[in-house]
Amino acid sequence: MKKMKVLSISVMCLLLVLLAACSSSSKDDGTKEETKQTDTAITTTEPAKEEAVTDEPEAVVEDPIDLGGRTITLSAWWDLTPAGDTASSKALLDQKAAVEKKYNVKINYLNVPYGDYQKQYTAGIIAGTPMADVSIVEAKDALNSALSGQLYKLSEFTTSDSDINNAHKLMQKMKPIAGEEYMFNTPGNVGWGLMYNRAIFKELGLPDLQQLYNNGEWNWDKFLEVAKLATKDTNNDGKIDRWGYAGWSSELGRHLASTNGAKIADDATGKEGLTDPKTIAALELINKMWNVDKVVKVKSGKKTEWSERDTFKDGDSAMWAGAEWMMGDTTLDFGIVPFPIGPSGTKEATFSDNASNGYVIPKGVKDPGIVYQIFEELYNIPPIEEYPSQDYLESKYKTQEDIDMVVQHIAGTGMVQLDEAYANYPYYTVMEEILNNNVSVTAAVEKHKQEAQAAMDALGKQ
Repeated sequence: MKKMKVLSISVMCLLLVLLAACSSSSKDDGTKEETKQTDTAITTTEPAKEEAVTDEPEAVVEDPIDLGGRTITLSAWWDLTPAGDTASSKALLDQKAAVEKKYNVKINYLNVPYGDYQKQYTAGIIAGTPMADVSIVEAKDALNSALSGQLYKLSEFTTSDSDINNAHKLMQKMKPIAGEEYMFNTPGNVGWGLMYNRAIFKELGLPDLQQLYNNGEWNWDKFLEVAKLATKDTNNDGKIDRWGYAGWSSELGRHLASTNGAKIADDATGKEGLTDPKTIAALELINKMWNVDKVVKVKSGKKTEWSERDTFKDGDSAMWAGAEWMMGDTTLDFGIVPFPIGPSGTKEATFSDNASNGYVIPKGVKDPGIVYQIFEELYNIPPIEEYPSQDYLESKYKTQEDIDMVVQHIAGTGMVQLDEAYANYPYYTVMEEILNNNVSVTAAVEKHKQEAQAAMDALGKQ
């Protein structure tokens, strides 16, 4: 490439001289003459060739990176070690061996139980001796580390040649936290959605939610309408035996805030979001469902109880908030759609991604750029599935329509909600006030807005 550039410069110099000499020619004739003389210069001017050869630098051959047997540790609260029991995991094992040989490293997988993981991760970060070179963390823990200046930004260890910055995306950037990109992960198609019991929908003649979504009719009003239609005493004994909804109220509140475009705690600006009108609207809908229209089954007797997220398993509730991993080995015939869109929302945010996790590289890790390069190559294997998470999704859903909903309309659309990252942030307190103490939504958020802002200020924003 450099030889061609030098040659072109020499030719251009000769061309300028020739053009001056031919300035009296007509435009058409001059163009032809110019072309003819230029061709002659290219084929007969030896100095230009000599100059090009002289200036050509010797090719630089980069020595392979040899890390001298260094151990590169990857940590998670599950075992990341490829089991070798599927085509994909066998390919990962082969790639692991190739990467270890190429860089003279040993890849180590650290599996720490979830209950101890955050403590060990945080202790290592604070001490400047991270427990792993690359760690899986939840976004709320990453936020704490990022605001303390203890994480590398993606821009600090990736280059334009990194796969994460190119089109085919073997590695994906995760959504920003505190306004910056720190987290990354391998592609996957999983996510939260509104699940529904097809047997109850058929029994009660309720409209199919996927059809409502496809028709552009799936919004908060339609959601509440369906919940009301599904709340019935079907055997006329004076007791409700079919419910419109079941679930943990605080969880649904986050999803509704997200689908209405609201940040409960805005990590990018450092401002509390409880008093945002879009958040207030979501909390008003929660209050209407639990306290006014009473379309929610409350099995425990307490409307804010966390264990209510499993109440759908009783099989008598039409809808609930769910993710694939929650379904276990249930025999329910369930479908899935994105959460209904709020009056101020868009399809770009279909659920609350408050429990998302991804990889980070903490400060204190030596040669983070090389570590990331190794990590990226470790997962650089040809795709075996037709789409990411195909085997997993096919093991969870019974219809292709459900899988298409996840892959095409849900996966990757979550809004990161990080109110839990701020110690003493009063989101749960506000929910208690509204649902258990019958305080109005506006009074509850007004009462706790200063407390919310103080919690965010205490963590700070860099």
